[in-house]
Amino acid sequence: MPCCPKLLYLSLDALLKTQNDDVRLNCIAFLTVLTQRGFFQASHANGMRTLASNADTSLQIPNSTDGCHLYTLFTEAIKGPLLSSDEQVQIGILDLIFYYLSCEENPEKKIQLLVESSIGDYVFEVLRLAGFRDPVVNSCLRVLDILSTAEQAFRQTLAVGFTTLIPILQCVAEVPYHPCQSQILKLIWSCVSNFLGVATTSQCEELVLILTKMLRRHREGEFGMLSETFTIICSIFVSMIKHPSYHDLLKLIIGVQEASELAILSSLTVSGMNSNQILQSLYLLKEAYAYGHEDHSTNNSNKGKLRRSIVDVCKTHILPWLVTAINETDDEEVILGVLETFHFILYQVSDNLARELAETLISSSWFSFSFESLGLFPTERMRWRVYLMISSLVDILFGNDSGQPIREAVSHLPSDPSDFLFLLGQKSYRDVLLSSCQSATLFILYCSSLYDERLADDKLVLASLEQYILVNSFNLRCGSTDSLTIFLLVNLYGLYRGLAKMSYQISYSPEAERIFFQLLTEHEWDLACAPIHSISLKWLFQQEKICISLLTHQILKLCRIYSSNNIPGIICGKSGRVLDVQAIAQLVVSGDNYAAKVFVCLLEELVNEKSQESDLLSLLNLVEHIIGILPDTSDQLCLNGIAKAMRILYYDSGPNFSPEVYSDSLIIIFNLLSSVHSESVADGDAWVTVTTKLTDQLIFRGDMVSFNHEELLILGILCLILYHSTNGALMEASKTILLNTPLTSMMCTIIHQACSSGPTLHDDDEKTISGTILLHVILLQYFSMRSVHAVLPGTIDWSSFLDKSNTMPVLPLLRSHCHELCMLIHYGCPLVKVVASYCLLEVFTRLSDQRQRQHEDFKCSSVYLKSVMAVLEGLLFYNDSRVAVNCGQCLSMIFEWEMVRSGTKKVAEKNKWCRLIVEELAMSLAVPSLVSKSCSNNHKASIYMAIALLKQEKVPGWMRSVFDDACISGILQNLSGSCLSTELILLFRELLNVGFLTAEHIGSLNRVLQECRKLMYHENVEVDCEEVCPGKAAAVRDDTSRITDHLVHLMSYSSRINRGGASGSKQLLEEIETFLRASAEEGNG
Repeated sequence: MPCCPKLLYLSLDALLKTQNDDVRLNCIAFLTVLTQRGFFQASHANGMRTLASNADTSLQIPNSTDGCHLYTLFTEAIKGPLLSSDEQVQIGILDLIFYYLSCEENPEKKIQLLVESSIGDYVFEVLRLAGFRDPVVNSCLRVLDILSTAEQAFRQTLAVGFTTLIPILQCVAEVPYHPCQSQILKLIWSCVSNFLGVATTSQCEELVLILTKMLRRHREGEFGMLSETFTIICSIFVSMIKHPSYHDLLKLIIGVQEASELAILSSLTVSGMNSNQILQSLYLLKEAYAYGHEDHSTNNSNKGKLRRSIVDVCKTHILPWLVTAINETDDEEVILGVLETFHFILYQVSDNLARELAETLISSSWFSFSFESLGLFPTERMRWRVYLMISSLVDILFGNDSGQPIREAVSHLPSDPSDFLFLLGQKSYRDVLLSSCQSATLFILYCSSLYDERLADDKLVLASLEQYILVNSFNLRCGSTDSLTIFLLVNLYGLYRGLAKMSYQISYSPEAERIFFQLLTEHEWDLACAPIHSISLKWLFQQEKICISLLTHQILKLCRIYSSNNIPGIICGKSGRVLDVQAIAQLVVSGDNYAAKVFVCLLEELVNEKSQESDLLSLLNLVEHIIGILPDTSDQLCLNGIAKAMRILYYDSGPNFSPEVYSDSLIIIFNLLSSVHSESVADGDAWVTVTTKLTDQLIFRGDMVSFNHEELLILGILCLILYHSTNGALMEASKTILLNTPLTSMMCTIIHQACSSGPTLHDDDEKTISGTILLHVILLQYFSMRSVHAVLPGTIDWSSFLDKSNTMPVLPLLRSHCHELCMLIHYGCPLVKVVASYCLLEVFTRLSDQRQRQHEDFKCSSVYLKSVMAVLEGLLFYNDSRVAVNCGQCLSMIFEWEMVRSGTKKVAEKNKWCRLIVEELAMSLAVPSLVSKSCSNNHKASIYMAIALLKQEKVPGWMRSVFDDACISGILQNLSGSCLSTELILLFRELLNVGFLTAEHIGSLNRVLQECRKLMYHENVEVDCEEVCPGKAAAVRDDTSRITDHLVHLMSYSSRINRGGASGSKQLLEEIETFLRASAEEGNG
């Protein structure tokens, strides 16, 4: 159409000059049709010369050959309609602009002209006034999207109009798949990226909230989102966190933390893997971690939470997804993207979170995954990424640039792990490249095996290691090999030899073993330079050829390190945490190696040298912690002769060491004897010598009032020696204690002085020096009485304890008369009462045994016996059940004795206090709903006294009235299978024996007993297990409470065992069976 240029010109001129919206609509419609048909392009191609010659002169059309005047006219003509109040006009002109700019392949000049003519400002103003009307908003954003392609020219316009975009985004973001989401987000991204600080703090915070909400709704499945939208959102977050002005913005930190997690979760869980989304979310995650790692931040704690969140996402989401996705995708870029993200975090070597991620990766079979990746994607990029990441893992886990050998050889390392073994078996003499590859191979094998990953068959790896040792023996022995290589060989060769032994594989190369041991002898190496596999460690300590000559030196190094780093339970080397003391303790306790012997030999060596006291202290410190971690190590140490080393320390070395050495050795001796089983203690001269030295030290101090922690520790050791003698061990050492007259005299003096204090004795509790000394002396008396019965049986007349008028025993036994023990029980502090009551119970037990054995009564005044009974009766309701039960059992033995006809029976018959106790017991048990385990525990002492009265040859008559039919029926009604105790069953058994139970009573009780037995078996009670000794105590410096507690528990245990007591559950079942049999016999009779 030759007239089209003229029509365009006339239409634009009309649009420019008219103020009527109807005319504008017609002009816009006509221009839109012309634009869509390409007449603007045609006019530009043909020029305006024809139009100028044919046009009316009144139009004054300039002579233009390039159409620029037409463009200018278009630019001016559209401004008026853009400012129109008619929405249809605005939408029409915006659509015209869109078609005008998009109809050409290269509209850059048009766009530039529109931008320079401030059309962008007009459009932003239309957008601002649109009031969220969707048609206008859509048209505006379409035009702004095209105008933004003129990046340089549009920047200023975009910066000015940025404030308009945030409210519009808030509206658009609420609509899933809104057609303009990507367009407005691109505008925001462009603005945030190119204009530093264009958004105010409040605008940034609002933008963060909007974008995070979009991702959250998308993650939860209620909001669809285009891939392009997802990508731009991630890019906006990245742009914001890169701007310094936003670095300490709290809402941005929190928003980035949530957004990075939501982005990852959304991209990983979407059906049908979208590689671009995954890569974008990984990019955001990486940049967020860098953002959280920046220094000089005022929000360090919040940025720390951000880093923690990212590492948690990597551990709990990305890593599991990666392990699964590796076999489901052929997109190498995605796998590389994940590896790059992990590697970026690992590269922050000083970060504890990087170490945490490294430990998670390495414990998730990372080496196997890495080589699986190389098998699936055998490209150069993947190989470099895998090996560089492994080198970073090694750096983090072992420190000191440990991964450098891998980095140096990365370009030559194979992708197939089986090729490692081939490389390892080659001779590398003067071949630097091969030697480098072999070093990297050893490191990779070491690291993988340390976490129980096997890159090849164990036999093949062992064969390759032996081949490496054999063909490279000259290189290894010439001195050019560093200590780290030797350590790697130690760990690997020991590990695979240990595994071969465990699988009963006997075949190995004796020559390789000989060279290996020779290498260990000739080269300096350090067991603490890096972690070592437990199997390798055990195999090394099973080799007698190197244990004493080499491993003692290595143990000494470990002791020095452990003493210097002062981290309980951990040995830290140059690479950080190397070895747990737990591992060494397990090695010692297993007994299938020479570890215990190495420790003992090293101790003897250091004591004999008498020069390196610091080394001796370090060794004693490590041994102390080993015993504290696994008390059963005491058995192996004693079996391997640690007592001999202590004898040398105490006797042969003389005053060559500081008090600290002797103090540490005392702690070790106490811990040994408190933990060792008696059968593991050899009754040799060594312990006798040590015991003599310790008792001499006590006697040398003389004044016991000034005893310090060491002397109290020695008293505890003497108690333990005496305890072991009751089990047949340390008999001679115990005699040294029992027959030591000066020691006995000192101890007796302490007890006599305490008894003379009267009521003021209560103030001397275990928190005072005098109270602590008294407590240890009474404990020593108890264990002495227990020991003398085992070590020197039949040499003590136990009746001498019963009356102060009697002569002292022939042996210089540490002892107190019964009335002194009663004074201690009556006036002493709570713990003194406990220990003294056990002493009195021991005396009464031995008196009863002696009476039965000799078949004669004791000569004891009635007044003395009554005074003893008065004290015991007063403590039957003491709040410590141990004191109450012991006093009750002592009373029961007095009632069972038939010494003085006018004494005991008469006392038992007419004692109103006894009757009151039994009546209170019966009432407590018979009152409805009051019987429980706690109730019966509180009345144990009363039950024992009631049992003793029922065992009398002539049961007191009032007992029948107390335990009448109504009382017994009431007790039975309160009983259930869950509230029975051993003492209650013993009471019912005695009531059965004296005929107080009717057939109905027996039937009801039998049902309760059967219910209790069924309940116990249902709860899987271990009825066959033997009760073990109380928990082992570890003595500590300047703290006697743990020592005292252990001795008191040991006393309680030994007292119960001495009387034939069993563990609670086992004894209860035994008593149930005994009663059921007795009741059956009663019924048959």
